[in-house]
Amino acid sequence: MSQSTTAPEALPDPAGQPIAVLGAGTMGIGIATLITGHGLPVVLVDVDESRLEKAPAAVARGRRMAQLMGKLPRDGASGALTTTSLVDDVHGAQVVIEAVTEIPETKAKVIAAASAVIAPGTPLVSNTSGIPIDELAASAARPEDMVGAHFMNPPYLIPAIEVIRGPRTSEDALRRVTDLLALLGMNAIVVGDGPGFVINRVLQRSLNGAAQLVQDGIADAESVDALFRGCLGHTTGPLATADLIGLDNVVDSLRVLYDRTGDAGYLPCELLLQKVAAGDLGRKTGRGFFEYGGVL
Repeated sequence: MSQSTTAPEALPDPAGQPIAVLGAGTMGIGIATLITGHGLPVVLVDVDESRLEKAPAAVARGRRMAQLMGKLPRDGASGALTTTSLVDDVHGAQVVIEAVTEIPETKAKVIAAASAVIAPGTPLVSNTSGIPIDELAASAARPEDMVGAHFMNPPYLIPAIEVIRGPRTSEDALRRVTDLLALLGMNAIVVGDGPGFVINRVLQRSLNGAAQLVQDGIADAESVDALFRGCLGHTTGPLATADLIGLDNVVDSLRVLYDRTGDAGYLPCELLLQKVAAGDLGRKTGRGFFEYGGVL
């Protein structure tokens, strides 16, 4: 395990070759915002036309906020954003970043489709929060081009990123991905492969445990998070963090971890399942463990 410290090499003709982002959900929009905010063009792919229609405004809104906060450059032109529902349109990308929902079968299908149309040697990055990279690489035409990059939400405000080197990941693919991340102002911390990697191997158990405490009546959500903020110095607390991630994504990640480790600590508690079934998914729906006054 190591941290990338060398200066990035120039990527091939970044003005002409876009970065492809697969998925226009919360993370796909955030990643597109980060990339275009650094002046690089993006091709954003999603099968949901309504998401694609909303994407340009969402990316522009996030970019303006990040610029006002000093997290993205204010000088220079923003990268162009192109939206499409066709995976074939990523054929000319210099790097492809998959950011679809955390369901292994869905990710495998998208990875297989993208790897079939991109040139050999093009890094194929999965923004998975817990599925082993070597498992996903089995769906790629060239497993050596597969790299993991677990962006935090929102990626244009959180510069640290967990980069996963799979057993079959080539040194060239890893270098090109860490070079791109350096150009985007990210601090890439490279770790080994395995369910949940580092962040979610620890975090998801904490989120599940915090939800279980509320379910059992030990404390309410406000008290749980107040203790984590006041006693442990957490910025938000576990349940507000779960709301930010999206409770549906938390449940998906817990299931991935349980299926691959057999550890009962990753079985989603009943309260999480109830909230997801009710559509109370956190910040993106306006309600989760806390109220947010509107849908994002």
